[in-house]
Amino acid sequence: MKFNLHPLAGAISLLLASQISTPAVAADDAPTDSDNHTLEAVQVSALPMGSDSNLTPASFDLLEEDLLFQRSEATLGDTLDGLPGVHADTFGGGASRPVIRGQSAPRVSVLSDGASLFDASSISPDHATTVEPMLIRKVEVLRGPSTLLYGGGAIGGVVNVLDNRIPTRMPDGAVDGFIEARGNSVANEKAGAASVTARAGDHFAVHVEGSRRDADNYEVNGFTQKEIDGSYAESDNGSVGASWIGDQGYLGLAFTRRSDEYGLPGHNHEFEGCGANGSQLDCGDGGHDHEHGEEEAPPYVDLDSSRVDLRGEYRQPLDGIKAVRLRSGYTDYRHYEIEDGEIGTTFRNRGYDLRVEVEHEPLAGWSGVVGTQYADNDFSSEGEEALVPKTNTRVLGVFAVERYPFADNWQLELGARHEQQKLSPDDDGRDLPSSSESANSLSAALTWAFLPDYNVSLSVARSQRLPQAQEMYARGVHIATNTYECGLLSDAYTCGGTGNDADVEKETSHNIGLNLRKVSGRFTFDVGLFQNRVDNYIYARTLDQIEEFRLIKYTQDDVEFVGAEAEMSYQWTERLSTTLFGDTVRGQFDRGGDELPRIPADRLGVRVNTFWRAFDGELEFYRVFAQDQIAGFESRTSGYDMLNATLGYRFGGAQRYSVYLRGNNLLGEKVWNHASFLARTVPEPGRNLTVGLRMDF
Repeated sequence: MKFNLHPLAGAISLLLASQISTPAVAADDAPTDSDNHTLEAVQVSALPMGSDSNLTPASFDLLEEDLLFQRSEATLGDTLDGLPGVHADTFGGGASRPVIRGQSAPRVSVLSDGASLFDASSISPDHATTVEPMLIRKVEVLRGPSTLLYGGGAIGGVVNVLDNRIPTRMPDGAVDGFIEARGNSVANEKAGAASVTARAGDHFAVHVEGSRRDADNYEVNGFTQKEIDGSYAESDNGSVGASWIGDQGYLGLAFTRRSDEYGLPGHNHEFEGCGANGSQLDCGDGGHDHEHGEEEAPPYVDLDSSRVDLRGEYRQPLDGIKAVRLRSGYTDYRHYEIEDGEIGTTFRNRGYDLRVEVEHEPLAGWSGVVGTQYADNDFSSEGEEALVPKTNTRVLGVFAVERYPFADNWQLELGARHEQQKLSPDDDGRDLPSSSESANSLSAALTWAFLPDYNVSLSVARSQRLPQAQEMYARGVHIATNTYECGLLSDAYTCGGTGNDADVEKETSHNIGLNLRKVSGRFTFDVGLFQNRVDNYIYARTLDQIEEFRLIKYTQDDVEFVGAEAEMSYQWTERLSTTLFGDTVRGQFDRGGDELPRIPADRLGVRVNTFWRAFDGELEFYRVFAQDQIAGFESRTSGYDMLNATLGYRFGGAQRYSVYLRGNNLLGEKVWNHASFLARTVPEPGRNLTVGLRMDF
């Protein structure tokens, strides 16, 4: 297998865990060469066996505690943007999904403590991910073979969001929790959150939390420059939960309600129907008949989601069983896309999932996790611009990940997953066949600790992903993305010559990754290379374009992704560290070498962190290079320089207070995000100051 990597000169950076755990000490405690700065081992719940982060072969990143508080943004994608290999496909101020190694949803799974969200974010980038960053306890970003625990289709990675809505331990006192408030200048954002967990007896704990966010249209290129119409966002979240907690585990239930209203920038009606200018683009019955150049208010999304979560863990139930874990959720989600004051399209997703995993004690030297999960959901779009027919999706999966240490400094990890998926569309007069397919995925990883502070891991995986309902059956206008979408099985007249006889194949990816780490000492690093060859890759191919309106057809072809993520840190003193970091990814079709669309540009930067008593500070500068490797109907995206700075201060005794001031895009650059559907029409926010205050009790 060839392994051609697009070059990344000097792409290196700090291990994220070291930023979390670095203490502030007195000036005369500067380290010597003999000092041992071992990174604090953190437990990653999304990894099998709650893996020790210094031993796992997986590539991962964490955000928690003060670092999460200071980096938190309005959306999950923006919060994670900047981690090695992680970008965001931004869509105004209300929606942004994580992009990992050039992949976004549905190849990046976003989970709530291991359970599916069942929102509509996997369908389109303008659909919000129903996660409130201010109420997150920890975020785990996982890549590599262990993602098989959550589905063979997560070839980009897994984002596991951990929260406190179901208590897993009793509070230290009668109650504990936090109150948080923040605001920014670029969108006049005002946001607040509160969380309280209280004892209700010897073994019961109850939890209540809520948040409110209100942001205007954001500005670009400075404090007083042009606003982006339709980039406003409002959000309300509330949750109540309770748990029974004992010496061997817990069982809890929570109810969560979320509502959002956010604009959809970049939309225009600068076309007369879909067959203008002699183009092949034909919108069928879904075309618009607006006058060319007509000025109207942008559309917006009105979102409402209700969710029930059930979580439990039972430790040491039987000899040989270390723990049994239960995750289940039911979601009733809907959002309206409203245009000209009227509902154009209604998206609904109602579904539930059940996940049970068993972690066993070592057996003949092997320790691991086996489990099963089942998901059943009904997704639909209704209205004059209905895009996807009502489709029932059922998925049953079984999985196992096992680990075997040998020869003192070697460790082998093996994983396997089998899935059965059935799609049952309600065709409403259309000739849409149901689909019942299976997928099999396998993975292996070998880790060698060749020196006390060093390890190297080689991982390989063969993963299969089955098409989603939208990829199979889509046909219609989507106002937010200015597209007419045609699924793999859409008819020939509308979609340019590919009809119902299309031979739909499952995606099969062959991934190889190599990671080299140094995990202790003044000098630490983590460097990773990867190659992912995908047969029958499903992508939205642009067949034609008028102004910013495009005809897209879901198509299959063989592709290859190659890239690198790297980070390196040097701890000069206990108060000062420097970081170099960077990432790159390249996506091409096997035949002809043409580029895939919306591949993030290369990134390379430096970060300085300092700690002094109760103060901490960070100065970060990175360069995002121009994206010249572009697909058909794409445009070159210019590079830009990003300068950010943060100053934090902690004070108080039993009640801990934290305050911070963060400046983003301090150079006032006009930023175009190549990974966004709006890369040609809507720039990113301009110069911004954010202030935040948090009280923990």
